[in-house]
Amino acid sequence: GMIQEEIIAQNKRLKIITKILREKLEESKRYKPIDISPAKKEIEYWRGGFHACNGCDADVAKKLGADLSLVGYVQKVSNLILNINVFMRDTKTGKLVEVQSVDVRGNTDETWTRSMSYMIRNRILDDKWSHMKE
Repeated sequence: GMIQEEIIAQNKRLKIITKILREKLEESKRYKPIDISPAKKEIEYWRGGFHACNGCDADVAKKLGADLSLVGYVQKVSNLILNINVFMRDTKTGKLVEVQSVDVRGNTDETWTRSMSYMIRNRILDDKWSHMKE
């Protein structure tokens, strides 16, 4: 019924914004996303809890040969208000190097897409906002 449709819609939106994030970061030439499929089992294990597993994301990314781990999650505040959150860790130290959050008003493909694009452009890739130290 209704709940099932909502879950399907949200999973689709998560895939859309994940794809946008990977593509835009790669286009920037600052980051080179890697293939995470070798860690599929570990990622599935932590699914839904990666943002709260005490830095296990950095360990998984390090095993894959990455310098940084990136985890994003969406918090649903109400049916019309959500937050998209993204953080990066240095895989050598496990320390957070980037934490960004953006509000989403309205729960649609378009609002999720627009909010993610805004965060990438005006936060993650904007030197004034970014916590990354070159």
